[in-house]
Amino acid sequence: MAVIPYKDQNDNKKSQVATMFNNIAGKYDFLNHFLSAGIDIIWRKKAVSLLAPEKPKLVLDIATGTADFAIETLRLQPDKIVGVDISEGMLAVGREKLARKGLSHKIELLYGDSENLPFEDNTFDAITVAFGVRNFENLKKGLSEMNRVLKPGGTAVVLEFSMPRSFPMKQLYQFYFKNILPVVGRFVSKDQAAYTYLPESVQAFPDGEAFLNIFQEVGFKSTKWHSLTFGISSIYTGKK
Repeated sequence: MAVIPYKDQNDNKKSQVATMFNNIAGKYDFLNHFLSAGIDIIWRKKAVSLLAPEKPKLVLDIATGTADFAIETLRLQPDKIVGVDISEGMLAVGREKLARKGLSHKIELLYGDSENLPFEDNTFDAITVAFGVRNFENLKKGLSEMNRVLKPGGTAVVLEFSMPRSFPMKQLYQFYFKNILPVVGRFVSKDQAAYTYLPESVQAFPDGEAFLNIFQEVGFKSTKWHSLTFGISSIYTGKK
């Protein structure tokens, strides 16, 4: 059964995830950096550095949110980055951020469903997703769409939370995720469900080798898994 943010509602996961991110959009960046003690910024830098040898010119950032990953990817000096997201609230915050930084000409943010991407086959040199694939309603369909719009020889980079497996990080992580993160998240964002959904969705997500198997199943080759910060997060890469 799919993990959903609002268990008392009948909407599908996609609708609920969009609603959740609309609700927390204004506080999202602050909470992201605060709750991860800024480590998420280091993770993004690492993920982008794995794309550096490819020198991609046209990049798609899926589940772009407020465009943090897209902005980080500008270090690779692509011609253009297109970001898509199902949350208009997050996109609005992202567009404000881009305008403030004078980056609107380099990064275009569009409303778009990751499982039905509005692009032709073989369009992008590289695709990035940060903390987004576990929110897909249908993981396999979303990854298949990524493969479809990626050019042959192009690279996909997925940054996602994972579950630490070793003592004592596993125990510390579970305590933090279950007892501290939901309370702080609820207090700051005023959304009762968003930061309960986060640990539940991470626990239910097929991380590590299980994710690589699905990645390969939809057509990605030369897949790799990089574990970060004692297994709290992972980067997955694959080529078309």
